[in-house]
Formats: sequence, C-alpha cells, structure tokens
Amino acid sequence: MQRLAALGRQIEEWRALEERAVGLAEIVDLAIEEGDDSLSDASGAELAEIAGTLERLEVGLTLSGEYDGRNAIIALHAGAGGIDSQDWAGMLTRMYARWAEAEGMGAEVLETSPGDEGGVKRATVQVTGANAYGHLRSERGVHRLVRLSPFDADHARHTSFALVEVMPEVERGADVAISDDEITVEAFRAGGHGGQNVQKNSTAVRITHHPTGLKVVCQNERSQHQNRTIAMRILLSRLAELERRRRDKELSEIKGPHVSATR
Repeated sequence: MQRLAALGRQIEEWRALEERAVGLAEIVDLAIEEGDDSLSDASGAELAEIAGTLERLEVGLTLSGEYDGRNAIIALHAGAGGIDSQDWAGMLTRMYARWAEAEGMGAEVLETSPGDEGGVKRATVQVTGANAYGHLRSERGVHRLVRLSPFDADHARHTSFALVEVMPEVERGADVAISDDEITVEAFRAGGHGGQNVQKNSTAVRITHHPTGLKVVCQNERSQHQNRTIAMRILLSRLAELERRRRDKELSEIKGPHVSATR
C-alpha cells in the first residue's frame, strides 16, 4: 500500500507539471500573437520553476533501488582525531539536518552521545521525505576534514575523520523478519546530561540481536517506551543494511574479479 501511494503521488506530480507546462505554452503563444511582451518576466520565472521541478522529478526516476523511496537513518561516528573528530561529526550532523530542511524533508536526531568538549561521539539522525534514502545512500563511508584546529593553541593543521552509515527505514515483518526470542531488551538509567526523570528512572534501552550480535542503545527520550521504539527502528534498519551488504558480496563473488578489456 505504501508503494502504491508513492506511485500515486509521483503520477500526480508529473500530471501537475504537465498542466503547468501546457498552460504556460498557451499563454506564451497568445502573447506572441498579440505582440504583448508584458508577461515576459513572469513567463520566464514560471519556466525556470517548471525546469527545476522537471529536473527534480527526473532525478527521482533514477532512484529505482529497492529502498530508494524510503526514509533514511544516518548513523555518524567520530573517528580518529579526538576532539577535532567529535566536532567534525557534530558538524556533519548539523549539515545533514540543514540539507534535509533545504530539500523540504524532515530531520530528527534519534540518539546522540555528546563529545568531551563539543560535537558528538556518535549521533543517529532520521531523514523523512520522498526518496530520502536514495539521495543519501551515496554519503556512506569515511568523511575526512583537514583544517587548522580551533582546539589547538598552536593552530596546527589537523585531519579529522567521521564514519557515516546510511540505512533505509524498514518495517518489522514486512521488510525484516525478526522474532522476540532473537532479541534481548534491557532497561537502564541514562547517563550524561538529562532531567530528573532521565537520571533517576530506567528510561534508557539497549536491544541486542543475538544472531548478528548487533546492539542498539537509545537514551535520549524521557520515556522508556519511546526509547524502545526508536532503538527497534534503528536495529531494523541496521539489519536491512546488513542484508544488503550480504547480497552485494554474493553478487560480487558470482561476477568474479574485474578484468580490464585492454588485456
């Protein structure tokens, strides 16, 4: 049903664009016949908007992967580089959130672990919107920043690293099969900053998936139920990403090593 609804929205967008283009063409033809150039500026602006929408829709057609139309979950991890890398991971977290806002998408920080003096040690961001995963999946990998460190009194040049994982948001049962006996859910008191409810009650949640050994911790929310829901959402996305890697590895083994056609 979600796939059907997405296709319906896509068709509506193309039809709306067609109506705008036909309407603009009729106005321009009429203006040319009557020798009226008073609408030239407005027509030019409308044409630019139509061209921009067309480009966006054409890009959407190329995002035909299994999960490209889904929301995306981005996991960021500060790498080697100490405080500079934590700051770099924090910068990336804000950059992805601002990019989502500029693209008309939503961005929500699901889980974060603050850095020692700023930035983040790790963060998980959910980006919601049409083709969010398709647009963001190429961001996965290690991101490097070379700069004059603001944390170094000598302002020496430092290289910072941050790992970015991009996973599709999936549904339990429909996309990923997981039974209750495969996981262990633990509740504990959240550490770090927080209100009295967070510090005194066991609101933080850790979910362990035994077949893979994956562990997901969420402690940002004040409710244990909310933390469990978010942790399960992240775990399902990690399992989907793990399955994608397994399939890619199998396909690579079937294809065999790449041989240059020049030999």
